[in-house]
Amino acid sequence: MQPDIQAAKASLRKQIRGALEKISPAARTALSAQIRDRLRESAVWKNAGAVLFFAPRPDELDLWPLLEDALAGGKIAALPRYHPADKNYVACRVQNVRSDIVTGQFGIREPAAPCPEIPLNRLDLILVPGVAFDWHGGRLGRGKGFYDRLLAGTRGVKCGIAFDGQMVNDVPVGPSDVRMNFIMTPTRGAEIAG
Repeated sequence: MQPDIQAAKASLRKQIRGALEKISPAARTALSAQIRDRLRESAVWKNAGAVLFFAPRPDELDLWPLLEDALAGGKIAALPRYHPADKNYVACRVQNVRSDIVTGQFGIREPAAPCPEIPLNRLDLILVPGVAFDWHGGRLGRGKGFYDRLLAGTRGVKCGIAFDGQMVNDVPVGPSDVRMNFIMTPTRGAEIAG
């Protein structure tokens, strides 16, 4: 990747992380509830039969309660699981939140080893965390490329999940960065014109 794009990404990551640190735990809880409500009411959620969730880090919006909602509503629910041999993530089905989840290699909750892998092209909705997003579908990740490699194999709606403060005018993107089809924040949701 070009050095100027790398530098722009590093600068934006630093800026957004500073803003995220200012969100209080109480505000984070309230905003997470707000985005869950918005997502539940959205067509992308209602039309999805198979959803790839993410286990939230402390600085991300918490969609975790929707995982149980999806299972109760008959949806296929999946989470990324790290595959050490390939140094990549795969999507694996979760059927029971209490028994199917373990702490993974990077300290993030993921499906246990017995949970079956799901072909990426079977996912209707992929809920995607990130550091920053723009309303053109650009996404800035944490810098390792794990999610971009995972997203490259999906056909479903890629929905970026962000605090309003994570939205910027333009995210610097390179050739391997995967664009979102939809962005949702606690106050807005928009399909990206493609």
